[in-house]
Amino acid sequence: MTQNFVFTLTDGEKSYLLDLAKLSIARSLKKEYSESSLPAPPGGHLQEGLGAFVTLKKGGRLRGCIGRLSDTAPLFLTVSRMALAAAFNDPRFPAVTEAEFEGLSYDISIMGPIQKCPDPEQIIVGTHGLIMKQGLRQGLLLPQVPVEQKWTREQFLTQTCAKAGLPPDTWKKAWKSDGAELYWFEAVVIG
Repeated sequence: MTQNFVFTLTDGEKSYLLDLAKLSIARSLKKEYSESSLPAPPGGHLQEGLGAFVTLKKGGRLRGCIGRLSDTAPLFLTVSRMALAAAFNDPRFPAVTEAEFEGLSYDISIMGPIQKCPDPEQIIVGTHGLIMKQGLRQGLLLPQVPVEQKWTREQFLTQTCAKAGLPPDTWKKAWKSDGAELYWFEAVVIG
């Protein structure tokens, strides 16, 4: 079983990260973005090097999501950079425009340690995120995705395989010698 990812933020730190994601995109839209001009983060937790994903939604539908599994940069910079990447570099969507900016909502997922999953029966929907790897293919789904989609554990596993471009039952073979590997992680989700 994974160890619970214990990483706590104050309400002020959470608000700062959400505001920072929005500010980063707003400044970039106006061609005024500069990391050196970002407001200083409150507290030391935001200086830690952790991975993060920023998810943008418009009208409850995915509008962009990009992140890093881990990072050595301070968390606040990673969040700013991933907000920009989600808004302007997610290949599934056109770049965010000024006209749609005000209608966006934000989720930030702060990544916990990634470990090989010993048994898919131990996966808890809503707690664990998943990564399926085989060769050069890899698919990742954050812990909140199966809850939003109302998936069962098996649907979550199947969809993680699909995200990697693998056959839907690849997760059933991940402990055998076919080169498939299933990993899990926990995340702190703000938004």
